[in-house]
Amino acid sequence: MIHDLKPYSAYKDSSVPWMGEIPNTWRVLRGKNVFRVIDVRSETGNEELLTVSSKDGVVPRSQKTVTMFKAESYVGHKLCWPGDLVINSLWAWMQGLGFTKIHGLVSSAYSVYRPLPEFSSYTKYFDYALRSAAYKWELQTRSKGVWLSRLQLSDPAFLDMPIIIPPADEQSAIVHYLDHFDRRIRHYIRAKKKLIKLLEEQKQAIIHQAVTRGLDPNVKLKPSGVEWLGDVPEHWEVVALRRYWEVVDCKHITVPFTDEGIHIASVREVQSFDLNLSTSKKTNEEWYAHMISGGRRPKKGDLIYCRNVSVGACAFVTSDETFAMGQDVCLIRSETENGRFLNYFMRSLAMQQQLSLVLIGSTFHRINVSEIKSLLVAVPPRNEQDLIVSSLDASLSKLDKPIELAQKEISLLREYRTRLIADVVTGKLDVREAAANLSDKSDEIEVEDDFEEETIEESLEEVATEEMVEGEL
Repeated sequence: MIHDLKPYSAYKDSSVPWMGEIPNTWRVLRGKNVFRVIDVRSETGNEELLTVSSKDGVVPRSQKTVTMFKAESYVGHKLCWPGDLVINSLWAWMQGLGFTKIHGLVSSAYSVYRPLPEFSSYTKYFDYALRSAAYKWELQTRSKGVWLSRLQLSDPAFLDMPIIIPPADEQSAIVHYLDHFDRRIRHYIRAKKKLIKLLEEQKQAIIHQAVTRGLDPNVKLKPSGVEWLGDVPEHWEVVALRRYWEVVDCKHITVPFTDEGIHIASVREVQSFDLNLSTSKKTNEEWYAHMISGGRRPKKGDLIYCRNVSVGACAFVTSDETFAMGQDVCLIRSETENGRFLNYFMRSLAMQQQLSLVLIGSTFHRINVSEIKSLLVAVPPRNEQDLIVSSLDASLSKLDKPIELAQKEISLLREYRTRLIADVVTGKLDVREAAANLSDKSDEIEVEDDFEEETIEESLEEVATEEMVEGEL
């Protein structure tokens, strides 16, 4: 897709270090010469509620699965109109921004800007540019605060930011070209996601069978007494989790992050079956000592369980690597039972059904420690737990390989799209001729908009924004 593109014939210095040279017909203007601030507040709170994320930009909140921090009234929230730029000022450093296509209201912690009349036709180009990797450093540098969770992009900081301005006809060609290839890439990603979903469903069926019926197809069954669980082997127990497992909550403290130090396991780190600390935040030894006090030091064989934001996610600790529990998770351990077996059960369809009953009526989708201790678990004898774990580890690894391959392909496609967009919106590649030769006929690949289940990153954006609104703004 990219190999036919060439640089422009002539460049000039942009005077912006990260931007480097730009085509000699392009301009660089400060934000105040491109946008103006819009601060109009809702008098009724009845307008469409919108949310902003780094993944999807501005979308109706009703089309996302955001279920936390819904206010009783939205009177006084900011209004925006089609073509306005909306920035989650507390998540701008991670490019939580986009141009809205509909009229609605947004959090008072958001900023709303409108292009000046000269640039009213540039909204799609600006959307690509400001959300591109090229602008990430600029947005991070201009967001100020104590810690990452408290960085904020102010109006003066944004209005002083350099904005790349191509000629009107060139920005139109850029948008046409990027729209075309974005559709194609999303089409490929969508196909890979469908494959992953089918494989994950197959894994779920295997897990459910093993952790609720065991490995012996001829085993005698008995009623569990629980509708969502059904029959279980007659020699198994169905008991509250606290019968065999201890649940230890995290320390409810906010700690400073450091570039080097001791890993912190929070919501992001418990999404995979085995705990993954490769991208976790870190803190110093002094704060680590606070976080593990009271028997809270995780060890090999424990489970780290998410009780907020992504309720039910659970990860098995595979080593004695030193780390601490962060916010919104708890530790589950047993001296007698197999932690991997419990993790498989916690990830089963049976547990998902149980959690859905526990969370009925919950506004924030969180579960407390007492509720976790009361969760019902089907428990076979220890030797049978070990056999089930060995069987699942072996059979699921065969499905994990194609899933990992598809995920890697998705990652590569996204990296390609990120690099392509950054190079095109900054003028490193000339797409004018390529855009003119693209077909607009019916054979164009169309990909419908689909708002998937909220990601962990999007949930944390909402939490960070609303906590600041409630506590500091």
